[in-house]
Amino acid sequence: MTVTGLIENHIAIPKGVTVKLDGRDLAVKGPKGDLSRHFAHPRVKMSVEDDQIVIRCEYPRVKEKAMVGTYVAHVKNMFHGVTVGFEYHMKIVFNHFPMKVAVKGKQVQIDNYQGGKSPRFADIVGNCVVKVNGADVNITGPDIEACGQTAANIEKATSRRGFDTRVFQDGIYIVEKSHKVRE
Repeated sequence: MTVTGLIENHIAIPKGVTVKLDGRDLAVKGPKGDLSRHFAHPRVKMSVEDDQIVIRCEYPRVKEKAMVGTYVAHVKNMFHGVTVGFEYHMKIVFNHFPMKVAVKGKQVQIDNYQGGKSPRFADIVGNCVVKVNGADVNITGPDIEACGQTAANIEKATSRRGFDTRVFQDGIYIVEKSHKVRE
């Protein structure tokens, strides 16, 4: 809702989700986990009122209007993550040398990539869960940014510069991004 000199957005807090706002730090807890985030813009204010999060800015400029929309998107992603979760589905592709992919602690280890002797590693960010099942790799978690960065780390670990990707297609690639976790 926009009033002259004020921009204000209301986001309803879903059932089963608890919200704690401490200054500019927002903590959200739900059935799939808990998330926290620091919102640092000095002119955009956030408050919790009547089972809603209110994001407002007085006399906004263009950048502050955009920042209010960014805050709304982040809060909605946090709510969606702690209630439903996020999932990235990846596929292991190889032509001649079979890759062996395994999760070792907070890293994904990729052995025998294009016949290489030394293993490659990709970091698992945040509290994502990575499961390897045959040629499929599933990444699930409540934080969309952590899941996306983990998928990007895995994909980046199997990239080779200087080779034509139309010919050398070996690697692990993102196939599907899902905002609903399958049970």
